[in-house]
Amino acid sequence: MRTKLQSRFLFVLGRSLLAAAALAALGACHMEPWVKPYERDHLADPVMSFDRDPVSSVYTDHVHEVREGSRGATGSAGGGCGCN
Repeated sequence: MRTKLQSRFLFVLGRSLLAAAALAALGACHMEPWVKPYERDHLADPVMSFDRDPVSSVYTDHVHEVREGSRGATGSAGGGCGCN
């Protein structure tokens, strides 16, 4: 029969070995960006935009920002009063 100290030692040893195995597995991973720098120009193409008409969507966003001062965080300056 194991003593309490032996059980605790085995528990800590098992956790340590598990942590060491996890670190070894993560250390074997090679990190690289999914999108290469020379592929980013394809993603920045206007065809990849969500908006069908970007000019009118910018205007609509501006109108919503002017009407509701709480809306925002889209990169434009100004408050709810409409004075930019």
